[in-house]
Amino acid sequence: MIAFPRTTVPVPDAVADLSASQLPPHIRQAVTDAGDAGRLLTETTGPQYAEARQLLHQRLAQANRVLAAHNPHRMYGWGNLPGLQRKER
Repeated sequence: MIAFPRTTVPVPDAVADLSASQLPPHIRQAVTDAGDAGRLLTETTGPQYAEARQLLHQRLAQANRVLAAHNPHRMYGWGNLPGLQRKER
């Protein structure tokens, strides 16, 4: 299997919208769900949000199952979630 290289070249919004419009509706919904769950996961910190985080993890896992069935390269992981402090190696 050949992995797609990750690039730091920005993609114009019009190009991203065009490529997203070519995806089936259930895949577009899964991408949206994964992104929403990821954003909410980065915002819900503290012990009072333990149950909410569990539900968000389930939502992210469900979206990833749909995306993996379509294309394994479309899955979302911790490296794709916005707002995380990442260590540079």
